[in-house]
Amino acid sequence: MTASPVFASALTAAQARVSEFAKFRISGRDELHEAMRYAIMGGKMLRGFLVLESARLHHVPSDTALNAALAIECIHAYSLVHDDLPCMDDDDLRRGQPTLHRKWNEATAVLAGDSLQTLAFELLAEPIVGQHALKLIRSLAQASGKDGMVSGQMLDINAETAKQPLGLPQITLLQQRKTGCLIEWSATAGPQLAGADTTALLTYAQALGLAFQIADDILDVEGDADKVGKALRKDEDAGKATFVSLLGLDAAKERAATLVEQACDALHTYGAEAETLKQAAQFVISRDS
Repeated sequence: MTASPVFASALTAAQARVSEFAKFRISGRDELHEAMRYAIMGGKMLRGFLVLESARLHHVPSDTALNAALAIECIHAYSLVHDDLPCMDDDDLRRGQPTLHRKWNEATAVLAGDSLQTLAFELLAEPIVGQHALKLIRSLAQASGKDGMVSGQMLDINAETAKQPLGLPQITLLQQRKTGCLIEWSATAGPQLAGADTTALLTYAQALGLAFQIADDILDVEGDADKVGKALRKDEDAGKATFVSLLGLDAAKERAATLVEQACDALHTYGAEAETLKQAAQFVISRDS
């Protein structure tokens, strides 16, 4: 399914803005800066888009929101660089290109990831972010750390050596942390920047994050490796439980569609202004990469 024109245009604009800002903020010509740019460029930048769009809904100046948008893309990129390492998933491809440790080496990959992580918090600590910067820094630390994305990665690693495959509650918790927490932060960054209520966008993002991961599991079964840009069916080959293996392919698709409906329903308070976010939710379960 092709993304709707309105959403596609908004996503492309967000990608361009965040990419240009990344080039400006990571402008050094040495190996470390080059590796950092390599890690952050080329992705969908959906999380950055969610920051910018949620900020627009709350009338936050786009220049203010841009720091937060790049911050979350830095955290996401660092997590992928480390996730690809031989000590974790040992992947050779990311976004159709050699993973960072394959293009350079493991030490450079670790250090580039470390640098992207710390840059995220540097960006949020700058004066342009405004009076709610501390709240954003704290919430991003929680979303990306021991009770968030890193915790999810640890659960994923432990699942590889578990005597029995995880059940649906355990897989849901794993993915809520590994994938969902950063999506939740992204979608609530706008109201956080504005000092507004995050309830509606948090509900939206919780459903969106889970739908995103179910869609990933479906792509791992049905996807084209050339389009997805990474190796597929690794979880199946390793005997790891996924939403598809636990629910079945058709039921997983139905579950993802239901979650998208829930995500869209959560946006009713924003009226027509939230149409692009609704289209983003539809895109999440129809994408081919």
